[in-house]
This record gives sequence, C-alpha cells and structure tokens, in this order.
Amino acid sequence: MSDLAITGLLILTLFLILGSGVWIGLTLSGVAWIGMQLFSARPAGDAMAVTIWGSASSWTLTALPLFIWMGEILFRTRLSDDMFKGLAPWMHSLPGRLLHTNVVGSTIFAAVSGSSAATCATIGKMTLPELLRRGYPEHLVVGSLAGASTLGLLIPPSIIMIVYGVTAEVSIAKLFIAGVLPGLMLALLFSGYIAGWSLLNPGAIPKEDVRPSLLEKISASRHLIPVLLLIVGVLGSIYSGLATATEAAAVGVVGALMLSALQGSLSWSSFRDALMGATRLYCMIALILAGAAFLTLSMGYIGLPRHLAEWIGSLGLSPGQLLLVLAVFYIILGCFLDGISMVVLTMGVLMPTIQAAGIDLIWFGIFIVLVVEMAQITPPIGFNLFVLQGMTGRELTWIARVTLPMFVMMIIGVGLIYALPGIVTWLPTKMM
Repeated sequence: MSDLAITGLLILTLFLILGSGVWIGLTLSGVAWIGMQLFSARPAGDAMAVTIWGSASSWTLTALPLFIWMGEILFRTRLSDDMFKGLAPWMHSLPGRLLHTNVVGSTIFAAVSGSSAATCATIGKMTLPELLRRGYPEHLVVGSLAGASTLGLLIPPSIIMIVYGVTAEVSIAKLFIAGVLPGLMLALLFSGYIAGWSLLNPGAIPKEDVRPSLLEKISASRHLIPVLLLIVGVLGSIYSGLATATEAAAVGVVGALMLSALQGSLSWSSFRDALMGATRLYCMIALILAGAAFLTLSMGYIGLPRHLAEWIGSLGLSPGQLLLVLAVFYIILGCFLDGISMVVLTMGVLMPTIQAAGIDLIWFGIFIVLVVEMAQITPPIGFNLFVLQGMTGRELTWIARVTLPMFVMMIIGVGLIYALPGIVTWLPTKMM
C-alpha cells in the first residue's frame, strides 16, 4: 500500500474507534498496534510493552501530577474570593472597570494552576455572580472569562508545556520562561478589547458606586500577598536555578497546602478530594501520553513521519506558509480533540518537518500552545465552553459566539509572535 493509503486507513480507524466511545489513550494504542502489526516487521506486543513503560516511568513527567495537584488544592481554597477583593479596587479607573478582573485574575491564577479549565472554573466562581449582580453585560462577562481563562495553558507552570517538552525533548524550564511575555501580551490584548468595547459603548458599563482612595487600594492589595508568594516560590525557584521544574512543582504543592491551612480550608475531606481529583486527571493524561508514545513509535517503523516531511519539503513552503497551514490544521483538529491529545498525537509526525524547516523548537512550543488555546473555545469539544455552560446554564452555541472576539485576539497574538519572535525567545536567551 502507498503511504497515503496507509495514512488514510489509520486516520479512519482512529476516528471510528474514538466515535465508538473508547478512551483516547486506548484508541491511540490500538491504532498503533494495528499499524505496526499490519505494516511493520517489528513484533507489536514487545514494542508496546517497552514504549508504554518508558513513557510512564519518565522522570521529566513527574512535574505534571504535582502541578495538577497544586491546582486542585488551590481550587478548594478561598483564593478566588481574596483575589477579587485585592484586584477590584484597582480596576475602577480603567474603561470597562471590573470586567478586567476576569483577565487579571486569570493571569494571576494561571501562574499557579497550569490548567485552562481550572482557571476558568476558579475565576468564574468569583467573577460571574459578582459582575452579573452589578449589571455588567453578560455576553462580555462570559466571553472575556472564556478567552482569558485559556491563559492557564500559556502562563507557566503549564501542563501542556510539560507535555510538549516531554514529547519534543526540549527544556521545560525554557518553555516556562518563554511563555511569560506571550502570556502577558495576550492578557493585554484581551484587556485592550474590553477597554475599546467599553469606550464605544459607555452606557453598557454600570456607573461606579464609590471611587476607592489610594489608601483603600493599597489596603485591599494585602489579599493578593499569599498567591504572589506562591508564584514567586514556584517560578522564582526555577528561574533562579535553585530547582528543576519537578522540584518547583513539589515546592508549589507544599506552598498550596500551607496556604490552604492558613485560610482554614484544609481538611481531611478537601485534601482527599484534591488528591483524588489530581490522580484521576493525571491517569487520564498519562494514558494518552503512553498511547501517543506507542503511536509515534509505530509511525516511525512504518516511515510515515519521514515520508510526510519529505512530501512537505517538496512543496517548497516557506516557514511562514508552513506555520499558517499548521495553525489552520490545529484549529480544525481542536474542534474534535482536547489540547493534550492534539499535541501528543501530532508531535511525533510533525517534529522532523519542523526541524527541517529550521523553526526554533522553543518558539514552536509557544506557537502550539497558542493555537491549542484557541481549541479550548471552539465547539463542539472546547473544554472552557463546557465549564462555562455548566456555570451559566447558557447554550454552547451562545457561549461560543460571545467568545469569538477573544478568538480573534488570539489570532492577532499568533501574528505578533510570528512578526516579533523575540517576544518568545528573549527571556529564554537571557536565562541561558
């Protein structure tokens, strides 16, 4: 059979098994086994055992369950309420006023969470009832939260960056620091849209009751001290060279437990729920990663990555054209798969092509995270849309429609990092 026929058969098999309701990790392993059994001389069972064990026992991957556990602990604290108290007084003078708490709150929580869905749920828990009660436009409240909560993927520590770092074999610490400036840039784009819309529709924003004084603002800021200390502890230990990403994750878990204890929200019940929630989520991700590792090995034996790289190379695409094609490809793929599955499913096939095109792998990691962020708010599989649907009771189509302006801001963000790659590469260069 030709490479095209083999590829078509395996893709068709993948979607047929997924459509039947089988878990993604098992589906990837199944497709890999079929491909290796039919189109390779290597025994599939032996390859599966070696690859899945090697993937599951990776020391680099240890940071992942720890960061997930940290986010689960913080989700069960009063952190969101304290953040709103600390941020709200500073937002009164901006066009759009308290709507910016969605963006700033998501940016701060992203720096201690690593998960887009956790950021959406945590920040939404504090801002949605409060902003709607004060009369802010619902479409802008929900849309800005859906867009801003995707920063949980881009601002370190990011779960998907760890996954990309492991699959692409690049430094997770450098990926973390590379995501800082693009994350802040995207937050500014979101806030810029809110400010612009508010200036064009001044009557839609509720009038402020009382303008807080500078002393009141400073006093309210004390509520932000715990989360800022945790951010400094986690990210500062990485960037100063005192700890690896895995050790910093352990620091984050200890800090989150201390913060939870000081707030009085740490109990045996909350500890158990956080631990079990992290275990369930990590087991799902680990199964996907193991299946993807086996699929990558299978594709390698069949020779599809090499042939795909040669075919794309024969098209004579410039790096810019290649990235445009990949961006469209990932946006479409994001309509059917979650972000982690997209990354692990495609990296093994695409990596030779990316390297042949001379694209920096750290820069490409941030590019991938940005386009995967878009997938978080595209129906029908946008995780953030599901979270918001559960919180608001609104239809998925309505939530997707009000989130469209934030999707456009992300497209602009991708264009900016392509035109100005230093936004991504400057901090990792300084770190070296």
